[in-house]
Amino acid sequence: MTVTGTRNAPDVVDVVALGESMVTFLPARPGRLADVPAFHRSIGGAESNVACALAAAGHTTRWVSRVGADGFGDHLVEAIGAYGVDVSYVRRDPSRPTGVYFRTAGDRADDTHEVAYYRAGSAASAMSPTEVDLEAARAGRVLHLSGITAALSPDCLDLMRELTAPRPGRPLVSFDVNHRPGLWGEGQDPDVLLELARGADIVFVGEDEARQAWGLHGARAVREALPEPEIVVVKQGKGGAVAFAKDTDGPCEDADGTATFVRALHVDVVAAVGAGDAFAAGFLSSTLRGLPVRDRLRHGHLAAAATLTTPGDLAPPPSRTLADRLAALDDPAWGRLRLGPGWTDADAEAAEEARTP
Repeated sequence: MTVTGTRNAPDVVDVVALGESMVTFLPARPGRLADVPAFHRSIGGAESNVACALAAAGHTTRWVSRVGADGFGDHLVEAIGAYGVDVSYVRRDPSRPTGVYFRTAGDRADDTHEVAYYRAGSAASAMSPTEVDLEAARAGRVLHLSGITAALSPDCLDLMRELTAPRPGRPLVSFDVNHRPGLWGEGQDPDVLLELARGADIVFVGEDEARQAWGLHGARAVREALPEPEIVVVKQGKGGAVAFAKDTDGPCEDADGTATFVRALHVDVVAAVGAGDAFAAGFLSSTLRGLPVRDRLRHGHLAAAATLTTPGDLAPPPSRTLADRLAALDDPAWGRLRLGPGWTDADAEAAEEARTP
């Protein structure tokens, strides 16, 4: 085994994201995998998507993982590093491959959507408390994790339990449930995701996945099952998202002052893949900035809208100036917003027009 980069004590960054990334093959045209004649290479990984989006938004980030000592591993490290993410603590494994997957162009929630994973026995599935640099993983203001990692192997689950366990001086732990039924094999219990979520400080979960994984119905039931985290964000698809916070400072939905709801934006969707990761990045970015809960939700929706209006998993986020201006709109104006492809370039285009005689 070799290690990419330095082994000196890690610098503290804004956000560390730990998890598997894979080389993704996107179809050249819509259709069944059996019918698609060619694919375009890209990168995919819930945690690295968050790290890349946050780096693009101006934050310092690190990705901690393992990849194979192969060309696909080279591509992942180079491509993620090109976003400005610190990849110096990614370990290379000469005996295990880098994971890859193929998917169709449709929405993951669509019945016609297909994904073919080739990740069993991957280098990342060997992550464990001894096979990643725990000091580097904890050297961030926020440590972002995903439930996907817990499903990869028993060693990965041990690592997740280690990182979500209470300990003095640990970073703020962000956990996106990311329940993927296809990853949970026979004898594996997705209830472990509930256990891990209860050890986090910020939790992101879709109302639909909470119902599927845990049999919980409604946002309030999710919060009742997760009383420990400081903030639980329940995403409600096209309806919006509600954040249950122990110390909320935004307009509240409940008389007890714990729930803040923000409706989703009207978006002309190009592709839905990656929107959840972008939402988490937008929410975490504004958390690092100390913004109110309502604004964190709005920045999450805006970051998701940037990804929804582009074909890939990753999209350039709106400028901070543009995002802050839109997030500050009053409720009627927010409700009237409709965003389509190219909307994140609006400020740049306007600035260029102003500079042109």
